[in-house]
Amino acid sequence: MAYRKTPAVQSRLDAAREHLVEQATSVVAEVGWANASVTAVAAAAGMSVGSVYQHFPSKGALAVEVFRRASGREVEVLGEVLRDGSGDPVERLALGVGVFARRAMERRGLAHALLAAPAEPAVGSERMEFRRRYREVFAEVIREGIAGGQLPAQDPDVTAAALTGAIGEVLVDPLSAPAAGDAAEHLVTELVAMSLRCAGAPPAG
Repeated sequence: MAYRKTPAVQSRLDAAREHLVEQATSVVAEVGWANASVTAVAAAAGMSVGSVYQHFPSKGALAVEVFRRASGREVEVLGEVLRDGSGDPVERLALGVGVFARRAMERRGLAHALLAAPAEPAVGSERMEFRRRYREVFAEVIREGIAGGQLPAQDPDVTAAALTGAIGEVLVDPLSAPAAGDAAEHLVTELVAMSLRCAGAPPAG
């Protein structure tokens, strides 16, 4: 008869896996993907290297899980703002870009890892998938703005792709070096203004 884990055992395994992913995320944020070795993650999590491999078959599999969770949360937050339903879509677009940029600037190491840092090939594939998800949420609010007359006629998918690429490109260099609070806020303001121009909206008030 095959061994079946008891609920208590499964709960402990799940908790250990969660802890491992949390610590791996912290290590990636601090040293990047390339230096986030299984040994370093295991040390941060307070477990043996062998225990790490009990939860993930490879470093790449662990990296993918870290990326999916962290990027998934950012897409979720952006989607909550853009799909809120209150205010007009242009206001939500400006607010969404500002929230995304400020969150990135608050956790620079992790944001840089998610957006641009060299990583396992599997993480590169995940980046492409999450860019698609970002484009989808931007396209939704742009379609809403066009339908409501707040934005000019345009191809929402093209504008959404341009926004997704431009926002990431603008943030990459600032994320790799510390910046003063005023400089960071100026960057966010300019990024929001650029995003509104890209969509054909008037500047934010």
